Amino acid sequence: QVQLVESGGGFVQAGGSLTLHCTVSGDWFRISALAWHRQVPEKERELVARITTAGRPSYADFAEGRFTISRTNVNNTVTLQMNDLRPEDTGVYYCLLVPLTKWGTGIQVTVSP
Repeated sequence: QVQLVESGGGFVQAGGSLTLHCTVSGDWFRISALAWHRQVPEKERELVARITTAGRPSYADFAEGRFTISRTNVNNTVTLQMNDLRPEDTGVYYCLLVPLTKWGTGIQVTVSP
């Protein structure tokens, strides 16, 4: 059974940084693209960033230049480094194992003005 466990969310002031981690159990990590999505208040869940098995990243426009997605096969973890956070980044962030459409349970990020 594949499980995705997110960590690292929390509360930060505008302009600050947070790092999210998602650890994936099982054998799918190495052969899977991974992504971070988020759901902010009053909006549908949206893509934040995605990374291929080869480590090639892509970003939503709002994340470009502020967020960095990376992965390591050493401990099956995908990381989202978020800098220059804004109040509109507040929401629940979800890790996604793309080929199985397997979601993590989500982690709260709150950015105060």
